[in-house]
Amino acid sequence: QVHLVESGGGLVQAGGSLRLSCAASGSIWSINVMGWYRQAPGKQRDLVAAITSGGSTNYADSVKGRFTISRDNAKNTVFLQMNSLNSEDTAVYYCNARRRPPVLDYWGQGTQVTVSS
Repeated sequence: QVHLVESGGGLVQAGGSLRLSCAASGSIWSINVMGWYRQAPGKQRDLVAAITSGGSTNYADSVKGRFTISRDNAKNTVFLQMNSLNSEDTAVYYCNARRRPPVLDYWGQGTQVTVSS
């Protein structure tokens, strides 16, 4: 079992920045990918960014050049630095941890990010 706790969401003006954190605990050894997803009202949950245990990253086209995902392996924590935020970034952001096969996804409770124009 893996437990994820997110922090760092909030209200920010357009053009501003926020940094999300996700602390993982439990069977950390089983995780090979961690990422951030977001879900806006009435929309599906979509991948924002992901990082593998080897440090490879993947970003949604809409956030490339603005968001950066990173991880601190010593602290079992993943970060999402979000810059140049706009109203379309408003959503609940969820931390995700994907276990090595057999694949299983773990989710955090979500943190609200609201960008005011």
